[in-house]
Amino acid sequence: MSFVKVKSGGVWGVEGYEVDVEVDISPGIPSFTIVGLPDSAIKESKERVRSAVKNLGFSFPQKRITVNLSPSNVRKQGTIYDLPITIGILALSGQINFERVSEFVFLGEVSLDGKLNKVSGVLPIVISLKEKGFTNFVLPLENAVEGAVVKGSRIYGFGDLTEVVEFLNGSLKVSPVDVDYDSILKSNRELDIDMGEVLGQDLAKRALEISAAGAHNLSMIGAPGSGKSMLAKRIVTILPPLEFDEMLEVSRIYSVAGLLTDGLMTERPFRSPHHTASEVALIGGGSVPMPGEISLAHKGVLFLDELPEFSRRSLEVLRQPMEDGYVNIARAQGRVVFPARFTLITAQNPCPCGNFGNPFKECTCTKNQIRSYNSKVSQPIKDRIDLKVWIDPVREDNLVEHAKGETSSKIRERVLKAYEIQKERFKDSDTDFNGRMTNSEVEKFCLGMLSTDAKKLLKSAVEHFRLSGRGYFRTLKVARTVADLEESDTIEASHMAQALQFRVEEEIN
Repeated sequence: MSFVKVKSGGVWGVEGYEVDVEVDISPGIPSFTIVGLPDSAIKESKERVRSAVKNLGFSFPQKRITVNLSPSNVRKQGTIYDLPITIGILALSGQINFERVSEFVFLGEVSLDGKLNKVSGVLPIVISLKEKGFTNFVLPLENAVEGAVVKGSRIYGFGDLTEVVEFLNGSLKVSPVDVDYDSILKSNRELDIDMGEVLGQDLAKRALEISAAGAHNLSMIGAPGSGKSMLAKRIVTILPPLEFDEMLEVSRIYSVAGLLTDGLMTERPFRSPHHTASEVALIGGGSVPMPGEISLAHKGVLFLDELPEFSRRSLEVLRQPMEDGYVNIARAQGRVVFPARFTLITAQNPCPCGNFGNPFKECTCTKNQIRSYNSKVSQPIKDRIDLKVWIDPVREDNLVEHAKGETSSKIRERVLKAYEIQKERFKDSDTDFNGRMTNSEVEKFCLGMLSTDAKKLLKSAVEHFRLSGRGYFRTLKVARTVADLEESDTIEASHMAQALQFRVEEEIN
């Protein structure tokens, strides 16, 4: 036989798809051709495959070799097809049990010495092909756990090409990789930071608690050294856990980006890009679209420190994903949709010198400089932020006494209770947190649960502060979260007052 079809897969966006690696060996002048819209990395696989086969002592056919990657109208990328191409050549040349090749899906990069190297995008491919009925996968050892987290899949991990050949020929017995799902769900990352380390700043801690409990966007404004970045980084210690399906969803993104290290993302991500990050770095893109920071922060937190230092254009591209929870990227080859449902936390100085409103230092900026500095962030972006909190420098007595506040574990207990209330509330919808309620859900769970005093307070605030429609609805969502933290079905006036306090805090600018 001069033709074989080896099953493999590819990735477009964060979705996997089936790829048939068709290998043909025929008489003629020795050549090695790969067709089917391969990128440069795939074209270079000819040299990797040829060297690996020879260096391991196998015979490389001195004939006309043609490889087609089907479907041929979709551009393929990466080094993931090295292994299926090699398997096809060895099977056609009689060095591998031809019949067993059809039982597996092959993914992996082959180095010159035959070692199987880790590749990106394995998880979405395994998920996609598993849904199509494929269960047996041959992967590099470093990708084995990543693939094995997909329930119902049988993953065989190997360190080099020789082991794969021996396995297919029956001389090497290997069991599928076993994953303990219960231990994954119960795993807790040990963190060396804690909210209790933050001296003072009770109002900011409360804002972070509300943000974590309801996935509300938060802005912190204060003088340099007041603890804004320190506070933001500690939100990871109080966030509710990921459900297993959410772990898979986040892990798919990290797999495509080549950032998945432990087989599965078990904690909510925290991303903190530098203010020099470009639009593409933030929202994703490139000639072959890759996820950006907002997608890497999916189901977690995107922290933008020194917010006004980001280019205005980079910030403006966040507007649509902040509302929709995803980003659309259009390219000539097609459209890619990356999930981007993140909680935005920002930190900034109040003025160029940083001392506006500082009770201990005098501000040297003019009114025009302060206005110009704060206008770098547009009003539509500000309007999408639910909580605004001013952070003053820590008082001397707090520093000297070094009195610690509530620990992360105590704050997280309240957050988890609020999270469980929301899980029950939204069990029949796609909503996961109060901060992401639809308008109809706001009508049902917020307006329909307001006390008489809370209604009066909200009406007065709308008239006095001229809240926009978006600001009105976001205030109700925050009030719902405050009530949940106190385990109250009804939104009372005290809950509404706290939500309004954080909503109109921006007026100090």
